[in-house]
Amino acid sequence: MRNSPAVFRLSLALVIACSAFAAKAKAQTAAVEAGRKPVVVELFTSEGCSSCPPADVLLQKLAAQQPVAGAEIIALEEHVDYWNHIGWIDPFSSAEWTHRQEAYAVLFKNDAYTPELVVDGQSQFVGSSERQAELEIEKAARGVKTEVAITPGKLEGKGSQRFTVSVGKLAGNKAGDVAEVWLAVSEDGLQSSVSLGENAGHVLRHVATLRSLRKIGVADASGASASFTGDTLVKFNSHWDPANLHVTIFVQEKKSREILGAASMKIKG
Repeated sequence: MRNSPAVFRLSLALVIACSAFAAKAKAQTAAVEAGRKPVVVELFTSEGCSSCPPADVLLQKLAAQQPVAGAEIIALEEHVDYWNHIGWIDPFSSAEWTHRQEAYAVLFKNDAYTPELVVDGQSQFVGSSERQAELEIEKAARGVKTEVAITPGKLEGKGSQRFTVSVGKLAGNKAGDVAEVWLAVSEDGLQSSVSLGENAGHVLRHVATLRSLRKIGVADASGASASFTGDTLVKFNSHWDPANLHVTIFVQEKKSREILGAASMKIKG
C-alpha cells in the first residue's frame, strides 16, 4: 500500500531527528574523549608470584576499556626480579624495575611487594583491587596536568626512530623539586607458559610490559610556555614486535615522585 504524503513527511522528520541526535551524541562522545587527562598506572608484578595474575588481568582491563570517566589510563607493567629465586625466572623481569619500585617504597614508607599498583606516582595499593584503582585514577584525573606531546619523526636505519618531545609550562610542580622527562617503551601481547614456581602450569598474558626506560632531560620550571623541547632517538630491540609497541613520555618529579603529565602513542609496525 502506498504511504500518504503526511506519513512520508513524518518518517522524514523522524529520520532527520534521529540523525541529528546521533550526530550530537557522537560530538559529545568526541568531546568527552578529548577531555580525558592522562594518568600513569604502574603495576609492579612477577610471573613467579601466585597473587599477581589477577592484577595483570586488571591492568589489561583498565588499558583496554578505559573505564574511568575523564581519565586516559596509560598503563606500564613492570616485572620485578626478586621472585626469580623460587623456581621460575620471569623473562620480562629486571633489577631496574625493582629499583624503581624500591624508590616508591621509600616514599610510601613501606616494603616493596607484589602485586602493587602506583597511580601517577602518588598513591599505592594492592594491584588486584579494582575499586581502589578506579577511585585513585579518578582522583588523579581531577588534578592539574602538564601538557606533554610526542611526535614521530623519521626512521634512522633499521629498528630506530626519532621522536620530537614537547613539554608545556609545568603545572602542579613543587618548588625546589626537579621535573625529569622520561621515555618508556612498552610492549603488548607478551605471554609465558610457566612451568615452575607458584604459577606452574598456567599461561600468563601481559599488557604494556615495560621494555626500556630512560631519562631524556629535565623540564625548566621557569619556562613561560614550554619547559622542555627536544628530539630523541629510540632504538627498538629486534626481539620486540613493532606492531605491539608504545612509546610513552612522562614528567616525574625526582623527590616527590609525582607524575605531572604524560603522553603515549602506538608505534606503527
